[in-house]
Amino acid sequence: MTVHLDTDGPVAVITIDRPDVRNAVDGPTAAALLEAVEAVDADPDVATIVLTGAGGTFCAGADLHAVGEPGRGNALTRDDHGPMGPSRREPGKPTIAAIEGHAVAGGLELALWCDLRVMAHDAVLGVFCRRWGVPLIDGGTVRLPRIVGLGRALDLILTGRGVGAEEARSMGLVTSVVEPGDALAAAVALAHELAALPQTTLRADLASARAAFDRPLPEALLAEHDGGVAAITAGGMSDVARFRAGQGRHGN
Repeated sequence: MTVHLDTDGPVAVITIDRPDVRNAVDGPTAAALLEAVEAVDADPDVATIVLTGAGGTFCAGADLHAVGEPGRGNALTRDDHGPMGPSRREPGKPTIAAIEGHAVAGGLELALWCDLRVMAHDAVLGVFCRRWGVPLIDGGTVRLPRIVGLGRALDLILTGRGVGAEEARSMGLVTSVVEPGDALAAAVALAHELAALPQTTLRADLASARAAFDRPLPEALLAEHDGGVAAITAGGMSDVARFRAGQGRHGN
């Protein structure tokens, strides 16, 4: 198996396990990633998802050695199955990337697909596929500008240069930087923090934030209203009652 799915209470950890090729993703691995994401997204016991790679690296992108090999090449179909697997599917739950080693090319796109990113201090991000003429096709040109702004995104997209952890943190590309070897533990700890929060309103706000750039501001504000009211109607007022009873105050 090239993809492993483990659960830690309400946290699901999906691991790409092809360390011999720095967790490069071929067609079967992409399909397995998508299947794992769909499974945990449908699991009512899972609140948050962590995506990581085995053997000290996140993902080196698509496996170019598989191109043209029957049954191994990444799909280039125009549907909701991205070449890297889940890149065109948005789970309804927060997703966190735990990044060690390299997250480059399609691997960077998988990290950008996640809502939050925890990065080891010695890890490297980058659009390395620029160096060998492979385009971004798993959301990189769409998500990167939304995360860091157009100017910084174009710098990375056009040059293909590597980005270290401190620069990545300074531009808002990663959520936090940790010691080498600690990315997964830190990401899982963050996932548990999110899982402990009231989920109905958290997911409503997550969905609204993801879609905020998809429509003009007045429409986005009304969509935020509609999602928030639906969340309150579905049970958000019980969380207000918890606050009134003294829970959740002062950061507790």
